[in-house]
Amino acid sequence: FVFIALAAKQIGQMFNRVKMPLISGFLVAGIVAGPFVLDLIPAQAIPKLLFIDEISLSFIAFAAGSELYMKELKGRLKSISWVTLGLVVSTLSLGTVAIYLLAGFIPFMKEMSPISQMAVSLLAATILVARSPSSAIAIINELRAKGPFTKTVMGVIIITDVVVIMLFGFSSSVADALLTNLNFSFGFIFLLLLELVLSLLLGYGLGRLMDLILAIRINAVVKSGLILATGYSVFLFSAAFRVYTHEHLPFEILIEPLLVCMIGSFVVTNFSSHRDELMSIFHLAAPPIYVAFFTLTGASLAIDILLQTWAIGLAIFLVRLLAIFVGAYSGGVLAKDPALYNRLSWMTYVTQAGVGLGLAKEVAFEFPDWGVPFATVMIAVIVLNQLIGPPLFKMAINRAGESHTRAQPTPFDGVRDAIIFGLRPDSVKLARQLERHNWQVKLICVNQSKIDGLITPDLQIEYIDEFSPETLKQLDASRADAMVSFLDDESSYQLCESFYEHFGIQTMAVLLRDRANYERFHQLGVLIVEPQTAALSLLEHFVRSPAGTSLLLGMDESQEVIDVEVNDPALHDTALRDLRLPLDVLVLAIHRGGHTLVARGYTTLHLGDRVTMVGPEEQLEEVSLRFEV
Repeated sequence: FVFIALAAKQIGQMFNRVKMPLISGFLVAGIVAGPFVLDLIPAQAIPKLLFIDEISLSFIAFAAGSELYMKELKGRLKSISWVTLGLVVSTLSLGTVAIYLLAGFIPFMKEMSPISQMAVSLLAATILVARSPSSAIAIINELRAKGPFTKTVMGVIIITDVVVIMLFGFSSSVADALLTNLNFSFGFIFLLLLELVLSLLLGYGLGRLMDLILAIRINAVVKSGLILATGYSVFLFSAAFRVYTHEHLPFEILIEPLLVCMIGSFVVTNFSSHRDELMSIFHLAAPPIYVAFFTLTGASLAIDILLQTWAIGLAIFLVRLLAIFVGAYSGGVLAKDPALYNRLSWMTYVTQAGVGLGLAKEVAFEFPDWGVPFATVMIAVIVLNQLIGPPLFKMAINRAGESHTRAQPTPFDGVRDAIIFGLRPDSVKLARQLERHNWQVKLICVNQSKIDGLITPDLQIEYIDEFSPETLKQLDASRADAMVSFLDDESSYQLCESFYEHFGIQTMAVLLRDRANYERFHQLGVLIVEPQTAALSLLEHFVRSPAGTSLLLGMDESQEVIDVEVNDPALHDTALRDLRLPLDVLVLAIHRGGHTLVARGYTTLHLGDRVTMVGPEEQLEEVSLRFEV
């Protein structure tokens, strides 16, 4: 199974390269390796791998609980509450009715009694309520989305996954009672409340135990293993306790392990100082856990049932879409959200992944007689949601105007332009150095008093009082090949965001004042010079490679280092060895798609590449002309 999971990881990455979800690749790998195709994982082996599912499910519940960070949900709780309520009520009611009406067309439900069909319909509808926080976070990060619409959507998705786990605990108990013909009475209601209270108490205790583990000073991998072991132990305890009460009490107590794990993670996230460490552990453990879980899920699929019920899966998918639209729209109207948000928000709630799959597998555990075909149908619906959901999510964010992606840069016009913000001695020196290398430089001042009386006929200095896109357009920012800021960190960040979103400029550099702001600039791809560490780093490079450092800093008057962009379509797919460069010009590296390639003779150029070369200045100027149109 380990070897198959490693192969599944590679297949998932192949799917990701063609813009498909990673988990779809894992599922396909599991199906191919499973008993219905290659039989590398035979049917009799799957029950022996049950512990992998239980460890993974505990992790999924931990991850759901950690997303419920109350401090981040304040501000739009009214909208979040109403939309969540609308989604839960509409999906649960419409889903239950639709699946009950379709029961005659579902093979494993045909022979069931109406009461049993209602129980299965309730469980299926509960799973339809689930969302996918991980997919939502990935899309929001990709689009750099921010604003009231995004904040509400993210809050609803997180709260819904918490609600669905609690709802599943209730639904599974009700379904168990319906399937065993247990009469509803005050005793049954008391039993449900007892199960809920026990889950809450165990969850709180688990949270305190996790807090103690996080406080221990040990290796992060060992700590991750201990956290996962505590989650697995909850599943073992729940199963053993259910058997014990069945044998020794007149009733059976079902403690929902997913709910216990979710509460434990919620306690650590909101009432402990170890939230950041817990999140880093989840980040460390997530890739192998998801690969193993989804690969095993694919191998567990009953393909024969799937082929018989694909039309049912499609029908349930369409019913869920209708329920999401009704719930999101009505909840938004009750919350008095803007009409645009109400029309768009349903598109962001389609995606499903970990929690939904986890609940489907949990049903397979708890109801073995019909759980496997049930899980197969639900996984088919979840895969459809995972394929259709992300594109709809992106479309909604873009239409709401809260996407902040990089703009397309203006094609190179043959002249190197730089804009430097901040009038100070070092910015003036930088401007003059760039002009000596044939750059056209604008020096921008944000303080009018600094310009008054200043005599610099060799420099173009302009004054602005704001950083709006309109003001920057007046500076011909769209033509800039580089932007440098010597301003305070907040002003520099505003500038970098504007250049990133409106002009797509590739080269942005700032002089950083506060190390705490490093990550914000780094996410925009800004080149950061930090005075506190720059001098030390420079001295280190001089010690380790004095000749190379002198060359890169331009201290060797006979040699220069430049970056040239490939703009001539005729050079696309041309190997470096075929350029016939002068012998004293050397290509150091090629920068393509955010990656740096070490240049070799057989390395081919692509349109848009940035090529770093070293050589005599006059030779470099001659060579750079070959890359222009």
